[in-house]
Amino acid sequence: MILGIHDGHDAGAVLIDGERIFAVNEERLNRVKKYRGFPELSVRKVLEMADASIEDVEVIAVAGVFRKQKRLLELEAHLRDIFGPDFKRKVLFVEHHLAHSASAYYTSGWKDAIALSIDAAGDGLSSSIYIARDGEMIKIAQSTYLDSLGDFYASVTELLGFKPMRHEGKVMSLAAYGRPSYDLSNIIELNGLTFDNHLKLIGVEATRKFAELFGYPLSKAKEIASQMKRGKLDGELQRRAIEIAASAQAHLEKLIDELGLKLKDYGLPLAYAGGVAQNVKANAILRKLFPSLWVFPAMDDGGLAFGAAVFVKAQMERLDGRWRPFKLEHVYLGPGYSREEVEGFLKEEGIAYEEVSDVPSFVADALTDGKIVAFFQGRMEFGPRALGNRSILADPREEGVKERLNVALRRDVFQPFAPSMLEERTEEYLADLNGEPNRFMTMSYTASDEFRREAPAVVHVDGTTRPQSVVRELNPVYYDIIKAFERRTGLGAVLNTSFNMHGEPIVCSPKDALESFRKAGLDVLVLEGFVVHQ
Repeated sequence: MILGIHDGHDAGAVLIDGERIFAVNEERLNRVKKYRGFPELSVRKVLEMADASIEDVEVIAVAGVFRKQKRLLELEAHLRDIFGPDFKRKVLFVEHHLAHSASAYYTSGWKDAIALSIDAAGDGLSSSIYIARDGEMIKIAQSTYLDSLGDFYASVTELLGFKPMRHEGKVMSLAAYGRPSYDLSNIIELNGLTFDNHLKLIGVEATRKFAELFGYPLSKAKEIASQMKRGKLDGELQRRAIEIAASAQAHLEKLIDELGLKLKDYGLPLAYAGGVAQNVKANAILRKLFPSLWVFPAMDDGGLAFGAAVFVKAQMERLDGRWRPFKLEHVYLGPGYSREEVEGFLKEEGIAYEEVSDVPSFVADALTDGKIVAFFQGRMEFGPRALGNRSILADPREEGVKERLNVALRRDVFQPFAPSMLEERTEEYLADLNGEPNRFMTMSYTASDEFRREAPAVVHVDGTTRPQSVVRELNPVYYDIIKAFERRTGLGAVLNTSFNMHGEPIVCSPKDALESFRKAGLDVLVLEGFVVHQ
């Protein structure tokens, strides 16, 4: 057994036991969003899920090499507490970007590929490119933490009054409301396969320089952002913020496109991870060059523990001549709860509930009646997206549902909602589908005219949508819900947003689910076939 650990922000643990994989991030267990620290609860949870003991762990793969003395001593103390005084015999450290790139390559199903990682920084680097052949990864390019495309985008995020390293998705969403009006090539460019930061500034120093370059009032940024979150997008400063967001997004896409064109010359498919891989619009640019593009579903630092573990596993298999390509088919790798556990919890809490025998029909009826359904089943998703096991579902045919959800979940009004759609309908619903449909919500597509008409609540202002394609063999109940909804409405898609209040982690347990359901005042909660009404 190989245990992967990441003890930075987005801490988590992964346990690989042959073909069995168990994975969870600490935030889902301690309920602290983007938790930074040692993932003690995660380590204990993956061992519990695997019905394994600490003695069963053969290797502890730790993501990230560089730590200041205090942090390294803290890490060692935690490992000693769990694994005893001889823990060092089992520990292997895996460099940050190698872990990111490995998470993509070793889950792609490909023997040969390019493995790419781009983020803000980790172990002194902000990007790495590997040629991967027959299980071996050979680095061919990198960018230092000073030449960071991720930090560039994070500084724009901070400039506009949002939280850097957390709210970059808001900048991407905001960009769709405007047009780029600034040429940012004097800030950062591509130089060969490496990024080149002309300002030689990062973090808050870069943010201050951006404020100067754009003439943007940094002292008012949070106030302006707060107004935009509530829907005020038409003021002078709001319009300028949107232009900056659009310019930053356009420049990011331009650099990713230039890099993709250079990588295409290698004649290999592309596997991609790292924080910048969260940008689904830029991923769509890469998809045009690489139709089979594989973005690791837990692409941010929350996936580092997975990358460290799968890298070590692959090296051991190569030593034995046993390595074979592996394709990650789903990310339902987290904790699950039996019907007996769920019913016991509801009884203990004194909650009135009913049991339904035909969950898909019940949920489809509720959605058709205009109800918002909190849906909880099976093992929790690993990664930032809810994919039908910890989801809030709604009918996407009426735009008004967006306002209801934004109010209930306290979301920013300019952020779009996404659909889950039957895989057999993707060609009708996505105008630029090239290659296999995406099952993990890791890239955007242009919605077809038909889909824009039929499902306006899940199409962004620029006509794009970020879908999950659903097949029955991977999630039969969720597929059957969408199929039942299709029989009632003709539309083979539902609105799917993550089951959590804005700013909180996705729910993990029945207790988390009940609390979020009550806070949001949603209509119906479905927990493993047990139904609770508000």
